[in-house]
Amino acid sequence: MVIKGILDADDARDAVRFGADGIVVSNHGGRQLDGVLSSARALPMIADAVKGDITILADSGIRSGLDVVRMIALGADSVLLGRAYLYALATAGQAGVENLLALIKKEMCVAMTLTGRKVSLKSAVIRWCWRDR
Repeated sequence: MVIKGILDADDARDAVRFGADGIVVSNHGGRQLDGVLSSARALPMIADAVKGDITILADSGIRSGLDVVRMIALGADSVLLGRAYLYALATAGQAGVENLLALIKKEMCVAMTLTGRKVSLKSAVIRWCWRDR
């Protein structure tokens, strides 16, 4: 079971205690309660509290490969796409989604290269960026 809408470290610890398989750090796109923390602001404190104990996913506001890299740097194990994926699908069907994923992949690779950040060669992000070369 994955619990979505976690924005507080205590809630994340409760998810671990109750045996959840994962959590989604999410403010539901800010549409539900516009005064809550953004996912990016909540993510570091949640990751500090439960990293390694539970899978941490993040969503809300992820529109580019740089956004993906940022969320991973802030502590997410992976990210979820919503609006960008749906727009691509509605605009151009499968080809639109394939184009979106290729663009996000390229942006992730550029962001990681430009930051000069050293990461494990076992990283799924690194494998995705460099496996076709």
